[in-house]
Amino acid sequence: MDEQRRDEELLAWVERVAAFFAKNNGLPLITGRVLGWLMVCDPPEQTAAQIAAAIGASKGSLSTAVRVLEAGGFVRTVTRPAERGVRLRVVDDVWERVARRKLEALGQFSGITADGLEILRDDPARAGRVRDAHRLFAWLEREIPPLFQRWEEDSS
Repeated sequence: MDEQRRDEELLAWVERVAAFFAKNNGLPLITGRVLGWLMVCDPPEQTAAQIAAAIGASKGSLSTAVRVLEAGGFVRTVTRPAERGVRLRVVDDVWERVARRKLEALGQFSGITADGLEILRDDPARAGRVRDAHRLFAWLEREIPPLFQRWEEDSS
C-alpha cells in the first residue's frame, strides 16, 4: 500500500474512533479525533501543531479536547530538553484502566440498587424495576474481578 493511501485510510480510521467516542461517551468529535490520531501517529509524541495539521483542526480547538483527554487519563504531556512546548501521547495501558474503571463502576451500582430495594421492600410493584437492575449489576460486580484476573493472566 502506498503511503498516501495509507494516510487516507488512517485518517478515515481516526474519524471512526471519533464517531465511536462521540456516540458511546458523548465526547465532541474533535476530542475523539485527537485520541484517534495519538493512537496511530508517528512519532507517538506530538505537538499541538502536529496534531492540528494531521487532523485538519485549529490549534485553538485542541485545548479543550486535550484537557478532556488528560482529565480522563487518556493522554499525558511530555516535555523534552531544549524544547519550549509540550508534546502529547497516549498513556501506556490506558485501555485496560479505562475499561476496568467503567466496568467496575457498573458493578458498584449494585450497592445503590440494593439500597433502592431496601427502601421499596414494602412496595413490590415499584421495586420490580429496581430488582431487574440489581440482578444485572450484582452479577457484574461478581463477574468483573475474575474477568480482569483472566486478562492479567492472558496478557502477561
